[in-house]
Amino acid sequence: MNVGDALPPLEIPITRTLIVAGAIASRDYQDVHHDTLLAREKGSPDIFMNILTTNGLVGRYVTDHLGPHAVLRAVSIRLGAPNYPGDTMTLTGTVTALDGDTAEIRVVGANGIGHHVTGTVRVTVPAAAAEPTRGAA
Repeated sequence: MNVGDALPPLEIPITRTLIVAGAIASRDYQDVHHDTLLAREKGSPDIFMNILTTNGLVGRYVTDHLGPHAVLRAVSIRLGAPNYPGDTMTLTGTVTALDGDTAEIRVVGANGIGHHVTGTVRVTVPAAAAEPTRGAA
């Protein structure tokens, strides 16, 4: 891994199930994350994803790329355009800094109406885990 390296993009279909399940899993029972009629009454065209689900997806994106030994040290994100059902969020990332076995990765998640999430992830990948296994079949 080098500064400037890009992570491969990850497309995540935004489904009602993903939005509602993420809200329930994070104990976020705000009606705008599961009730379309109440979300519309509050001015939203539909239910939308909560920040905790987005935070988890950003972490997953980085650790899925770096492997099972990667350890998230910090995830710092800012939300922008909402993730509504029927859209797709595409996550992209770029390594912006390296310090020993710790990397900083700039992450952007874009959907059909703009940037849903921007932020940085600090992650540690132990040097021994980053090396290919020798003699493995």
